[in-house]
Amino acid sequence: MELGIRLKQARLALGLSQRQLCGDEITRNMLSQIENGSARPSMDTLRYLAARLGKPVSYFLEEETVTSPNQPAMTAARSAWQAGEAHAVLTALEAYRGRDPVFDEEANLLRYLALTALAEAALETGKKPYAASLLEQAGSLSSIYITAAPEHRRRLLLARATGRQESLPSIDAELLLHARAALDGSDHLRCAALLDGMEEKNTPAWYLLRGRAYLMAADHAAAAKCLHLAEDTVPAETAPLLEICYREMGDYKMAYEYACRQK
Repeated sequence: MELGIRLKQARLALGLSQRQLCGDEITRNMLSQIENGSARPSMDTLRYLAARLGKPVSYFLEEETVTSPNQPAMTAARSAWQAGEAHAVLTALEAYRGRDPVFDEEANLLRYLALTALAEAALETGKKPYAASLLEQAGSLSSIYITAAPEHRRRLLLARATGRQESLPSIDAELLLHARAALDGSDHLRCAALLDGMEEKNTPAWYLLRGRAYLMAADHAAAAKCLHLAEDTVPAETAPLLEICYREMGDYKMAYEYACRQK
């Protein structure tokens, strides 16, 4: 019986959902891939799942695949990464051999992280071509564990190393989150600066936040203009703000209209 099937059967026997079994250690998407056989867990992940299911690791492994010949290399690579020794990670993985469904994904992640860390260090000493080479090597690696955040960082470093600005990813989503946090902290100037730094300035979310920032700065005319551009999408949020704008501008008829819309 395949590992994924055994995991699923053990989970269902305990009445657990995938989310309940995952806990805080792995994603539901990762568990789904393991259960349907499209991915193999690392030994650490398998130990974690086995412990939560109350089973020994050997229960989920086929008899002929109790261990992996790459275990020593992976143990050394993990220790090196935890110690902050990126060079040692790559040295340890030189002993990694062949395709290994148990460790391939994790091994590529460790290589990726080590190459990125070495590239960042090279940039700090002005070695841009060397850094670019390391980052290109990292970019050629694939792993289900390489998420958007480390890839975003790699691409930013690559842009620094090569000067190719077109390789920069958009950071609009992050700027929007920071702008919202700034506004929640009553810092309308920082909010406005963050919003004005975005590439896309024509979304309802942008107009709503920009309108709120203008309102906090007592620029009621500018606030009303922005809020009107967002009101079709978020009428419940814009109506009370527009009521304030028109009341402060002395347009009591419009203020009354927006007050009525909230009822």
